[in-house]
Amino acid sequence: MSALGRVVRAGVRRRRTQSVAVGLAALVATTCSVLGGSLLVASRAPFEQAFDGQRGAHLTARFDGARVSADQLAATAHAPGVTDAAGPYRTVTVDPEPGSGLDLPPGIRMAPMTVTGRAEATIGVDNVTLLQGSWPQQPGEVAIEAGYGDRPRELGGTLRLPGLPGAPTLKVVGFARSVSRTSDAWVTPDGIAALTTPGSTPGYEMLYRFTDARSADALATDRAAVTAAAPAGALTGAQSWLTAKQGSDRNTALFLPFMLAFGLLGMAMSVLVAGNVVAGAVGTATRRIGVLKALGCTPAQVVRAYVAQALIPAGVGTLLGVVAGNALAVPVLATTGSLYGTTTSGLAPWVDAAVAGGTLTAVALVAWAAAARAGRLRAVDALAVGRTAGGSRRDTVARRAAALAARLPLPRPLSLGLAQPFARPARAAGMLAAVLFGTAAAVFAVGMGGTMGWVQQAKTRDAGDLVVHPTRPDGPPGAAPAGRPVPADRAAVTAALDAQPGTAAYFGVGTEEVTVPGVAGSTTVTAFDGDSSWAGYRMVAGRWYRGPGEAVAPATFLTEASVRLGDQVTFTTHGRAVTVRIVGEVFDPHVQTNELFTDAAGYPPGAAPRPDFWTVKLKPGTDRTAYATAVTAALAPTRMTADTGGPHGSSDSIAALNSLTATLTVLLLVVAGLGVFNTVVLEIRERARDMGVTKSLGMTPAQTVGVVLASVLLVGAVGGAIGLPAGLLLHGLTVPAMGHSAGLTFPSAALDVLGTPALVLLGLGGVLIALLGALLPAVRAARARTVDALRAE
Repeated sequence: MSALGRVVRAGVRRRRTQSVAVGLAALVATTCSVLGGSLLVASRAPFEQAFDGQRGAHLTARFDGARVSADQLAATAHAPGVTDAAGPYRTVTVDPEPGSGLDLPPGIRMAPMTVTGRAEATIGVDNVTLLQGSWPQQPGEVAIEAGYGDRPRELGGTLRLPGLPGAPTLKVVGFARSVSRTSDAWVTPDGIAALTTPGSTPGYEMLYRFTDARSADALATDRAAVTAAAPAGALTGAQSWLTAKQGSDRNTALFLPFMLAFGLLGMAMSVLVAGNVVAGAVGTATRRIGVLKALGCTPAQVVRAYVAQALIPAGVGTLLGVVAGNALAVPVLATTGSLYGTTTSGLAPWVDAAVAGGTLTAVALVAWAAAARAGRLRAVDALAVGRTAGGSRRDTVARRAAALAARLPLPRPLSLGLAQPFARPARAAGMLAAVLFGTAAAVFAVGMGGTMGWVQQAKTRDAGDLVVHPTRPDGPPGAAPAGRPVPADRAAVTAALDAQPGTAAYFGVGTEEVTVPGVAGSTTVTAFDGDSSWAGYRMVAGRWYRGPGEAVAPATFLTEASVRLGDQVTFTTHGRAVTVRIVGEVFDPHVQTNELFTDAAGYPPGAAPRPDFWTVKLKPGTDRTAYATAVTAALAPTRMTADTGGPHGSSDSIAALNSLTATLTVLLLVVAGLGVFNTVVLEIRERARDMGVTKSLGMTPAQTVGVVLASVLLVGAVGGAIGLPAGLLLHGLTVPAMGHSAGLTFPSAALDVLGTPALVLLGLGGVLIALLGALLPAVRAARARTVDALRAE
């Protein structure tokens, strides 16, 4: 090992605490940056790989078969911007029921199924991937899309279609996947006729690829060109590939702004700590620098030695951060990869290299700037000065600060400590920045925790006191599949609830899958039976519906259906059309579901979904346990039960965000505390002789601790005062960005989650960080022997 290498190694060993601080800061910065970059790049890979492999449809358009002919639709393939097209294909929507051989209970309502007549899986556009079985070869056979909600797990069974003439059946011969979600199932072209009601005309489906389909504006132009090429009013719905892509990205997109915020905090802390450590090392080792130069080290070699002392722990932290970031990214992306049948691992080597290189470059630059002073020092001056005496040569500001502190009605040890930061303003500024970033991280973390708690409450919606629902079957096999409840008896439930004196209000909830033109797959409609104004849903805009014919929906549905508040939406439920007007946007954290919430009274008679459970509000003073027991006893013959409480528990995404927040915040707070620790250690070393003098004059160990702690008190207070609004600003910018990435709209209530007591305590967090960081050095200074302190240079 060279002489310069031994100098570097000795410096790293001598300053272990400072090296740990640099390494931890680099670890946090790299972990967050690698995780965020990997999610940003790799989250798009599974969908894009599958879409490119299938030559997915940029636009799936459905047309009214009574308004347009096949020849007219074929001509739309030559519309401006169209590079390739497939179709037209006949399409119908049916209401299947499980037949023989399926692992579904007979007689249940399956989701409406959009069926398309296609002769082949591979057609040049939307080349469907066959996952299992075979493609339909004759009428009466069907291949089901893997994303269809009620898809059976086994081949060979049959689907019954009792609503069609002759109650035809379809044999399930295959499972397939269309990344564009162009249909729920496929049959042969001549098999469509048996699925059509007499007197009705099947619709048509056309699949298009365009020259430019990278943005919503470009696709809007392409759609307008296709619409203009077809007869007026023929287009009934269109589905964009960007909508499907957004849905596939939502799981990981939620994390990106969050990780970016922590990555920026970590990067700032790593640069700050590295600069403070190197500057402190230079300031307290002036004589050592002189010795190195006297022994023949050039100024450049001295600078490189101090830069290397910062780069070694930063390099270790960066390496560990790359490993940790990739380890966290892989499980997040594994689900998406398996969904589309791709083999992406979630690892992006160029992201690792870019983040690691950027972190080390930032540390090297700030370390070089701090070490440049060591290169400029002349050897003779460094040897003559010994330890830097800057602490005893106070400028005018420092003297005035000391004089002002002496006039304060405080014990002398405290006034001495309060004046010390003004003797070293640059060093105090570094400590102030460490406290500021630590406080901002704590405020950001607490704010994120409050927002996630608000989201969880919005998800669970504990509005009622009691829930009535069907019991789970526990009879012998064959009576009903395990885990599926028996049908609810509405009349019996309402009678039992009305008979109880403690009932204040209740409503029933029924759900079903419907089809909406222009919306991929099925849409879940939640139909409320009764007054649901107190159901506990959080509104983003508009209002809750007030009667039949009105509905509310989350941002995900409004975006995919291309509707706004005040627009009408028509959905098809078991062959019947229902039209509702959107009057409000509801906050719904189930970001992968298209949903509508409406009044069951708005359905045609007998068409509304039957309620599955009832939420009950009790009158004040009613015993919930006794009430639940009485209702359960009254409903025992109908196999219904009453529970006191609704769904609880945190979702996986919220739990993951909370865990990441807690871990990264603790690391950043430790780094901030170490930054204060490092600065205080430097101050104590420089003032060792001064402390020896004060001890010899009668200062007790407790007073010595008071001096050291008071020296960081003002810095901690100012850092906390600045860090509090900085953390609130970061929280206010990050949460809306997370919502935008995931297709959610967070209302102001989701941001305003910190009350006045919490803000006051968080503002005092800067003082706590400073005091805890300075406590150990203060105790060591108090325990130091006076004779040793007086001998210090």
